[in-house]
Formats: sequence, C-alpha cells, structure tokens
Amino acid sequence: MDDDTSDPRLTRRKWLAGGSALLGSALLAGCAGTGDETPSGGTATDGSADGEQTETAVGAGTATDTPETPGSSPTATDDGGYSATLSPMGEVALDSAPESVFTMYNQFADMLVALGYGDTVNSMFVPEMAGPTMNHYYERLDGVSFDWEGIPNPFNDFSKEFFYSLDSDVHLLDPAWATTQDNWSRDDVEAITDSVGPFLGNFYSGTHGAPPESYADDYQYYTLWELFGHVADLFRERERYERLDAVHSDLLGTIEANLPPEDERPTAVRVTLGDGQFWTYHLNRPGFWLADTRPLAAVDAFDSEQWDGLWGSVGYETMIEADPDVILHLWGMTPRYDMANIREQLRSDDIGAELSAVQNDRVYAQGMRYQGPLMNLFQIEMTAKQLYPDVFGEWPDYENGDHYPEIPAEEQLFDRERVAGIVTGN
Repeated sequence: MDDDTSDPRLTRRKWLAGGSALLGSALLAGCAGTGDETPSGGTATDGSADGEQTETAVGAGTATDTPETPGSSPTATDDGGYSATLSPMGEVALDSAPESVFTMYNQFADMLVALGYGDTVNSMFVPEMAGPTMNHYYERLDGVSFDWEGIPNPFNDFSKEFFYSLDSDVHLLDPAWATTQDNWSRDDVEAITDSVGPFLGNFYSGTHGAPPESYADDYQYYTLWELFGHVADLFRERERYERLDAVHSDLLGTIEANLPPEDERPTAVRVTLGDGQFWTYHLNRPGFWLADTRPLAAVDAFDSEQWDGLWGSVGYETMIEADPDVILHLWGMTPRYDMANIREQLRSDDIGAELSAVQNDRVYAQGMRYQGPLMNLFQIEMTAKQLYPDVFGEWPDYENGDHYPEIPAEEQLFDRERVAGIVTGN
C-alpha cells in the first residue's frame, strides 16, 4: 500500500480504551492457559473450553452441510457499493469500503490484514494474545504487520452500548451466535444493524455445531477459505482473495501428493495442558477450527472419544492409554504458554514421562484455532513438519516468544514472497 491518506484502509481506527471486568473468567480458560474451566453441563459446548462462549444446547435444526461457494467476481451493488452474501444474513450491502470493522474471533482480523484492511479493526478477542501471535507469523512476510495495541476485547463489555460506541461500518460477527449471549435477542441484532452497521459472520461453521433454532432452517456451513472469499467480496478484494486461495490450493496439493499411506502415519493428539489435565481436540472432524490439522490426516488418537462439541478433557491415565506418537500443544506459540515449562511438566510427572511423544521429543508448539488465511498457511506448514519430518522437512527448534522460525527457502511449503506481495499489493 502507498501512503495516500485518502485510501479508506488508512483512515483512523475507532476504539474504546480501558475495560470492564471480563465477562466470565472461563472465556480464556482453554486458550489462555488458566486451565480452570470444566465442561459445562448439558449437551452443548461448540468449543467453549478454549475461549468460545459456552452455549445452551439446541436442536440439530436443518443446517446444511453443503457450503455455498463464493462467486467468481465482486458483488457490487447497482450504485457502486460493496456487498456480499453469506448465511445466515443473506445479502449485506454497503455504500463504500468499511473504515471501521468490528471483529470477534481472530480469523476475521487475519482476513482483514490479508486483504490490506488491517487498520480498520476496532475490536478483537484477547488482543494481547492474538496480536503478538499474528505478528509472529507476519514477521516472515515482508511488509506485513498488525498494530493491535489499544484495540479492546469485546468480551470485556459485550453490550449493545459497546457496539454503539464503536460505531462500526460492519460487524464481522454471526448474528445467530450474538443472540445466544446474555441480554441479546434477534431484535437487538436488527437494531444494531439498522442504527450502526450490518453483521457478516458464520460462527457455527467452526465446528458444524447447531445454530439457534430461529436461524437453523437456512443455515449453511463454510470452510475457512470460503468464508474468507465472502469477506473479500464485501471489500471488493476478490482478485486478492483468489491469488491467496491459489497459494493455499498449491499448498494443499503439495501435502496431498506427499502424504504417506494411512498405515504409515503417526498417531497424534492436539491438547492444551493445564492443572494436571489435558484439554483435548479432535484432528480430522469438520469445521474451520481444524483447517490446519485436517489436511494432514494424521491418526487421531482420540478419534473414538465422544465429547460435547469439539473438545473434552482427559487426565494422564487416559493420555498414556492413547500414548500418541506426537503431541501438538495448542496455543504453544502464543504469549500464554512457555513450551519449555510445558515439556518440564510432562517430564516431571510419573505418567507423563512415560509418554512416547515426551521420550522422543515430539511435543510441539502449535498456534491458534482462531486462524485466518495467513495464519492457516503457516499452521499447515508447521503441522506438516511436526507430523511428517521425513517427508516435509524437520520443524526447527522453537523457544517461547520467538517469531515463526526461519525456514530455508528450499524447505518452505509455500512462497513467502508471493504471499507478501499479494497482501501488500507489490
């Protein structure tokens, strides 16, 4: 991007400084490393252990498994505005490019950075964790960075007043999910839409969980990159999206062409260690929260486990029964965890020390489930090297607080210069 201040991407960011008490300390449990959350009762929790709001179970509804594929060109309105169509909102239209954008989970902030609109972000989930982590990846993309400091966490004050004060041009948030929050209804969503700006988001594609009944009839599920395509439409950045999607497709092609036969793949688990238990996540189930592990098709050591939603928790005894070849420690590259400490906790436990992954030094730092397209490219590469070092090259040593490791060009699974050029417009 150039320095022309007339560019809508370079206009000032609107935010509120300060903060209220966190809406429930459990929000940060699985993802922030507090380890103090236990699964809620009932049958509902589409991923709440690692930072998603715990929900009350709803019926399966009629949400379809068939995602809508984004169109091949921007969907500008007749008056030259900007528009996109996404379930459950339908068509969302704006008169001009958004200058101030509400985001909740960090995949949307990463999408905006990828589209050249990172400066429009006015809120994001746990910025002090997500912001530095995003920049750990962006360090390897020349000219790409994200200024996260001062951006408020919407979970600190998820109130209608907060939304009004931000005065966002668009809210990259699923209205169906918003209605599950305290003191929110469909009428509130419509009031914010009419008075402030529209909503555009799809939360339940993350786990293919059931949306609220009032939205279930026409709810559709999308992959991460399909969702990215619809966001790109709203910003009239279809060409930039398609070029990044081509990088992603090339990466998946490289992975698929070189995966060893299933009977030669390692067993693996994705966990977060806290307070003597492991928050556990499947590897290969539907949903965009698994967009970085599912393509690698490792053998999920917990595949037979049935949890409420996508996550559960197990103790050391269950872990040693599974005894995976590889332990992928979610959030290990964020400021919330020190992997040296994690490995020491495992080695100092009588059972943990007997785990094959511990004995063979195959306990690896992973990134974030809340990944957008740029993060997804790095996290697929990371996971490929951690699971299949003989095929894709070894994963370098990683120390707490480091940027994404420098990997020699001949061992990279996607071209950093190509990606950086697309993002920066060079």
